[in-house]
Amino acid sequence: MIICKRLLPILALVALLAGCIPTQRQLTMERDLEEMKRRLAASERALASQQSRRGDETSNRLEALSRRQAELQASLDALRLEQQALNGRLADLSQADNELRDELSLVRDDLGLKISAIEDQLSKPDAKKQNPSTAPVAESPEDLYRRAVAMIRSEKRYAEGRDLLQRFLQQQPQHSLSINASYWVGEAYYGEKKYENAILQFQDVIDKNSDHPKAAAAQLKQGITFQTLGDNQSAKAIFSKLVETFPLSAEAKEAKRRLAAM
Repeated sequence: MIICKRLLPILALVALLAGCIPTQRQLTMERDLEEMKRRLAASERALASQQSRRGDETSNRLEALSRRQAELQASLDALRLEQQALNGRLADLSQADNELRDELSLVRDDLGLKISAIEDQLSKPDAKKQNPSTAPVAESPEDLYRRAVAMIRSEKRYAEGRDLLQRFLQQQPQHSLSINASYWVGEAYYGEKKYENAILQFQDVIDKNSDHPKAAAAQLKQGITFQTLGDNQSAKAIFSKLVETFPLSAEAKEAKRRLAAM
């Protein structure tokens, strides 16, 4: 009994020390906690690295898209410049085509003048020649016509040329060049910017000579006159009618070009 009393302080100290010593379970939990902390830190580092890579990839993609957009814009600008150049060339070709058509018209008129002069000479085989030194040479209808057209086309003396042509039409209403003269009266009105008169004059040529080549020219210029006045609806109707009536003519080709541009 005395021994037990002596052992009590020792046993109490042992129990106290036993409470201060970690158990195996506590050690295991501490190791698990440290492992979790380590894995969490590793995950955070991996996530940060992944986000950095994704940020770099996104930045690279944005840069690539920007470069692609810049390339497409440059290509578009180049195409627009090419289109402008083509439009310029088409305009030049159209102008050249108009000039060629006018030249051909004048050549045709000139041939008509020569034929008329020959026919006039053949119809008067017995006419006596006047002495040029004593009698003035009267201007022939053909010369009058030629002079009037030159005033309108080359000299831009529209009113004077128109007056001569109207005199020609009064004196020679059945002449082979009367249709051409009527057309050039319309051109003179157009040159004077008397557009309503020009439209009516071209319509007179069309109504009275629907099968004549000058009817196609009158129809084209009538449509152009409406365009000049800003009446594109009427111009379209006239150009369409011209293409339908004279599909193989040079005027129809020009009408198609203008229709496509409207």
